[in-house]
Amino acid sequence: MEQVNAASAPSSLNQRFNLAFGLTAAIWVVGLVGHFTPLLEWPALALYVLGSIGVVLWRGKSKGEWAAMYLAGGDLKKSLKWGGIAGGLLFCMDVFNTVMWYASGKPPMMDMQGILVNMNFLYLFPVLVLAEEFLWRGLMFSSLIDKGFNKHLTVFLTAMFYVVNHFAVAPVGMQERALMGMMALPIGILGGYIVLRSKNVWGSVLVHMITMFSMILDLFVIPNLVYKFMN
Repeated sequence: MEQVNAASAPSSLNQRFNLAFGLTAAIWVVGLVGHFTPLLEWPALALYVLGSIGVVLWRGKSKGEWAAMYLAGGDLKKSLKWGGIAGGLLFCMDVFNTVMWYASGKPPMMDMQGILVNMNFLYLFPVLVLAEEFLWRGLMFSSLIDKGFNKHLTVFLTAMFYVVNHFAVAPVGMQERALMGMMALPIGILGGYIVLRSKNVWGSVLVHMITMFSMILDLFVIPNLVYKFMN
């Protein structure tokens, strides 16, 4: 007889589901309030990162839900393979789009560049990636699937929550939030299907890490190359 995993019990599932959407709601409320104060979205961003990682680590350690949240188990090899392929595709698309932006004389991410350089947040990018993947493709995705939601709807919903979240936590101008949201949509869709097929989140993490690397090139390498070539 197949052994029943305690992490799949209804009460545990309901807790994960409530935590995922409760944390999301809290982040958005804090972001909305902060937007109209001198604090801006920084408190929401802190809650986003610390809350997402903290909740997932707590559930994994105390409840043994690592596999239930797709942080363990599944097909890791398949997950990483498709993560590398999808990440490479998005990398090429992002670099091409950025070259077109700068060639047209429209630097797209000046506010973000200021945050990364002047405030030294560049080295925290990997932590942000883990927080995002743990919440959207780990905690929320797994709870929706285990609740019996349609798998394609789950991919779409978690991707859209991820997109909208950029407007709640990004302390930059609205144009840059929209640009980040546009980049987030394919990450969310491709990452979601990788997790759906492999039951493992690390391929989606890889997609995200590769696109974050391309974003660093967008800000610090491509502008110099474009301007040098044009001059």
